[in-house]
Amino acid sequence: MKNNQKGFTYPLTLCLLVLFLLFFSMHIERLQSKRMMAHETAAILQQEYYFLSSVKKIEVIFQAGGSIPSKGTITYINGTMDYQAETPSGYVQKVNFTLRTKAGDAIFCRGFFDTRTKKLIKWVELK
Repeated sequence: MKNNQKGFTYPLTLCLLVLFLLFFSMHIERLQSKRMMAHETAAILQQEYYFLSSVKKIEVIFQAGGSIPSKGTITYINGTMDYQAETPSGYVQKVNFTLRTKAGDAIFCRGFFDTRTKKLIKWVELK
């Protein structure tokens, strides 16, 4: 009986250690992916907030002044929004928006404004 148990403790300990490391690495990987997803979600939500705020500011300028300035810049804490308005064609005026974040990303969008109601009627994200 003694001969059969010789060397049994080391392989058992090694197997338990490998199982522990396997589960530990799976949990670490899941934690890292959640953190990365949370960071990306926060960045996307901030970009959407900057676009929404810019559109609202342009609408206020459009309603107060009667026209959209041909070029302009709106500065935010973590980026700047540049916009460029094209000449109106019919009842629609196109405005190109460019968001440059401090992280170095540049996002391009286009807004279509109705010159009669002076409101945004269509929004397109460009790639």
